[in-house]
Amino acid sequence: MVLSVGVLGVGHFGRFHALKLASAVPRARLAGVFDADPARAAAIAAEAGAPALDSAAALIAASDAVVVAAPTRFHAELAGAALSAGRHVLVEKPMTASLAEADALIALARRRGAVLQVGHLERFSAALQLLCGAGPGGGVLREWIGRPLYLEAIRIAPFRPRSLDVSVVLDLMIHDLDLALALVGSELESVDAVGAPVMSPHTDIANARLRFADGAAATITASRVSLKMERKLRVFGTRGYLNADFLARSLHLVRRGAGEPLPAMPEFGIETRSWQDHDSLEAELRAFVASCLDGAPVVVDGAAGRRALEAGLRVLDSIAANRAKAEASGLLGPD
Repeated sequence: MVLSVGVLGVGHFGRFHALKLASAVPRARLAGVFDADPARAAAIAAEAGAPALDSAAALIAASDAVVVAAPTRFHAELAGAALSAGRHVLVEKPMTASLAEADALIALARRRGAVLQVGHLERFSAALQLLCGAGPGGGVLREWIGRPLYLEAIRIAPFRPRSLDVSVVLDLMIHDLDLALALVGSELESVDAVGAPVMSPHTDIANARLRFADGAAATITASRVSLKMERKLRVFGTRGYLNADFLARSLHLVRRGAGEPLPAMPEFGIETRSWQDHDSLEAELRAFVASCLDGAPVVVDGAAGRRALEAGLRVLDSIAANRAKAEASGLLGPD
């Protein structure tokens, strides 16, 4: 059986979806593409060897499933139309612009018996497979460090003039918010965050401090206006410590009584590992096809996408509240 998949929105990332579906995903066929810019749609369709359809409705009708890669403000409308037609949907992150829209999509997918997957690509990376195995409860992370107590994530990158319809919180930080929620597995109790716009009308750099119901905490930093790329994760747990550098593809694990002894801490040992990167987008699309055709569990379902979105919106609310306090106190002048 082959799944016909259409791509709604073929901008920077939608193009990659279309090309992968056209050539690299078993049991999938690119049904066609649609974009609000007809010239862009025609160019990507020619590159992928598939038709460019003249409306979203026509593409939905020609497909068994759709990838929604349009700007965030259109996610609810396009994904909702596809789900209403009984089509499976992979919607890029953030899944919607509001929680009400997310709830509506989740309810609609449930009523229609359709797959709703959210495009949190990091969940399909080789690094996360090493850390978490088949899920957040497995892999070397739980084996070595036990229950997470404190996480620190850094994701910074140079400025690029794309994805500027949303803040850096919903563009980049949301990956690490999703990861922290999945790893800790406890309710998010409080958020305190700061941030500022630099190169766009939205927040371009942000730092958030999260506290969870089980006592765990996390500090997450994201920037899209830095001079270099940096992507790191540190996790302190009940049994040990993990330090991952995703750009260097290196992982250091420390715990008592295991690994190579540390001279300064002889009771503790360290183990160093690395991994080979793979195509995370291809892995994500393969998982989507397996969920649609085989009924395989959805790795990042609507509920997970909603949790990440809610966390991101809480970060943005906290940034706004702290900025308003600073302005009211005279510590910060208005833009």
